[in-house]
Amino acid sequence: MTDVSARTCTAFAGMRKLASGSLITVALAVRAAQAAGAGEPILTFDDGSGVVIDFDLRGSEADLKARLAIQEQAGSPAAGARVAGGSDSPARTPGRPKLGVVAREVTLLPRQWEWLASQPGGASQALRRLVDEARRTDAGKTEMRAAREAAYRFLSALAGDLTGFEEVIRSLFSGDTDGFYNRMSVWPPDVRDHALRLAAQATKPAEGG
Repeated sequence: MTDVSARTCTAFAGMRKLASGSLITVALAVRAAQAAGAGEPILTFDDGSGVVIDFDLRGSEADLKARLAIQEQAGSPAAGARVAGGSDSPARTPGRPKLGVVAREVTLLPRQWEWLASQPGGASQALRRLVDEARRTDAGKTEMRAAREAAYRFLSALAGDLTGFEEVIRSLFSGDTDGFYNRMSVWPPDVRDHALRLAAQATKPAEGG
C-alpha cells in the first residue's frame, strides 16, 4: 500500500496557513477547522504541483487514511505495466529482479521501434541512455519550469485579487527573483512565504538575501 505520508500538502484558511505536512495530517487539520466553524474558505494545495486537493473528510481517521492510500495508488502507474510494442520485453523469469527498474508503457512509431531495436543492448537500454543524456543537457530547466508552474497555480487560486498579482507572475516567469520577492512584500506573509517556497527551484537567491 502507498505510504500517504510520502506526499505533502499545505492548507490555507483564507490567506492564513492552516497546516502543512502529510496528506493525513493536513486532512485531519482541515476537518477539525471545519468542525470548529472556520469562517474562511479552506483550500489545500499539493506541495509538488501547486494544484488544489479536495479531501473526502467523512468517517474516522482510519477511513481517511484508507481513502487517501487508495487515491495515491490510483494516481500512480500500474505496477508491472509492459512496454507496448517492445521486442526486448520477454516474460519475467524466476530470479532476483533488477533493482530500481520500473516497467511503464511507451508508445512509438514502427520506425522508432526499429531504430531502438538496432541499438546496442536493445530498446530498453537505448531508451535509458537517451533519457540520461537528455537529463544531462537539460541543466535543471525541467525542474525550473515545474517549480514556476507550481507557484503559478498556487498564486492563481489564492492571490489573484491581491495588489500587483500580474506583476508578480511576470517576475516569476521571467526569472526576476528580486522582483518576485519585492512585489509580494505587502502581501500576507503566509501566502508570500509559500509562493517563495514553491518557486525556490525556479529562481536564484537574490544577492545579499
